[in-house]
Amino acid sequence: MKILIVGSGGREHALAWRLKQSPRVTQIMAAPGNPGIAELAECVAVAADNIEGLVELARAERPNLVIVGPEVPLVLGLADKLRAIDIPVFGPSARAAMLEGSKGFSKDFMAKYNIPTARYRRFDSEQAAEAKAYLDTFDGPPYVLKADGLAAGKGVVIAESKAEAAAEIDAMLGGKFGAASASVVIEEFMKGEEASFFALCDGETAVALAGAQDHKRVGDGDTGPNTGGMGAYSPAPILDQAMQDRVMDEIVTPTIKGMKKDGRPYSGVLFVGLMIDDKHGPRVVEYNVRFGDPECQVIMTRLKDDPLPQLLACATGGLAGCARLERFSDHAVSVVMAGAGYPGEPKKGGVIGGLAKAGEVPGVTVFHAGTAKKGDDVVANGGRVLNVTATAPTLKDAAARAYEAVDLIDWPDGFCRRDIAWRALDRG
Repeated sequence: MKILIVGSGGREHALAWRLKQSPRVTQIMAAPGNPGIAELAECVAVAADNIEGLVELARAERPNLVIVGPEVPLVLGLADKLRAIDIPVFGPSARAAMLEGSKGFSKDFMAKYNIPTARYRRFDSEQAAEAKAYLDTFDGPPYVLKADGLAAGKGVVIAESKAEAAAEIDAMLGGKFGAASASVVIEEFMKGEEASFFALCDGETAVALAGAQDHKRVGDGDTGPNTGGMGAYSPAPILDQAMQDRVMDEIVTPTIKGMKKDGRPYSGVLFVGLMIDDKHGPRVVEYNVRFGDPECQVIMTRLKDDPLPQLLACATGGLAGCARLERFSDHAVSVVMAGAGYPGEPKKGGVIGGLAKAGEVPGVTVFHAGTAKKGDDVVANGGRVLNVTATAPTLKDAAARAYEAVDLIDWPDGFCRRDIAWRALDRG
């Protein structure tokens, strides 16, 4: 089978890496790909948000399956356009992708179908005063403010005071995140432990895939601003089998049924960001309509079964007859190396050395997330640049291997958190 992967990040590198191992795959193409993906696939210089360009590429190449990595092309309707020319797509329609494309839509959807989440209201640019008054309905800080639209993983602000929240309301409704914050969702701050849960869906059926935990804050000890994710690990102790069953019964299944009832059947991978505590159980922080990044990296490295048949079943139907994919018992840890300045403006262009040495550490795979080639050199070309991912029989050993590999990478402009998986490691 010929596979076309859309995207250029660490998530797409991990997907290409895992699918390259499938005996069913004869060719992988990536648009646009990256230097790491280029070692596994043919990269074509078509941007992930160039919808017409991607459709023309698919029309010319006729892949047996297109896997859409990022959320933006899904929200822009790439899956719909590919299905219109009879090309199977792993990824939801534009109408279904609204679960991630609009925080307001997703919150209204959860309210409609009694899916557990935080209390909320949404406000547009004419309602700044009302938005600030809504802050008084909470017991006090922190306050959660979310840009309604897509903001590259940076559209969530946790305000530690009412004054900070009021200033953020003005900034967001004033265009801090461009069109993405033309309206803003304000919701109660949920206490508990965050986790990420993934299920595969074909529009009618959902099958559990895996759980993970990521680290959103830029600094050690969960300090500093939110990012797209500074690292992840799997499995997550909080998501034991009993909790995964609850998430499927209370959240995933009602979501799939509700989307079908609303004429928005959901296919692809459903990523549910969760907050879990003893009082409320699992509640939805947000939906994503694609594999998480860097959660995808730890999930793919733990998959024992070939995922291709189920990815194809999501695209074409027939998932109901599929069993859950078997995973290795090993733990996986992925450490993000980012450019200095991230999540603000990162420093780009620095040469990255030592990648081959890092990849020689047992159990380690280095996924490229934001790199480019300059002559024979690999250089930094993004905010999150590398995902140093390791597997081992224990979580402690997986983390140690990942950081051993990080220390072999010669990139003066790079930094990482040094405490990925701390919560689970503290549990012992």
